[in-house]
Amino acid sequence: MTCCHTRERHDHSHDCCCCCCGHMHRRYLTRSEEIELLERYLEDLKKEIEAVEERLRELKGK
Repeated sequence: MTCCHTRERHDHSHDCCCCCCGHMHRRYLTRSEEIELLERYLEDLKKEIEAVEERLRELKGK
């Protein structure tokens, strides 16, 4: 899920970015901040793909 202010993903294993935290969030990111967030998001997606492929192999008995 994406935070409405910073476009960060809601991932409670990292810093909380949810709107319910009770503190002010910046509305805009610098170019380098957005690149960093997108790179982290891409890594998360790659890990998700790996986990799904692993699970499929388990289910298929390979």
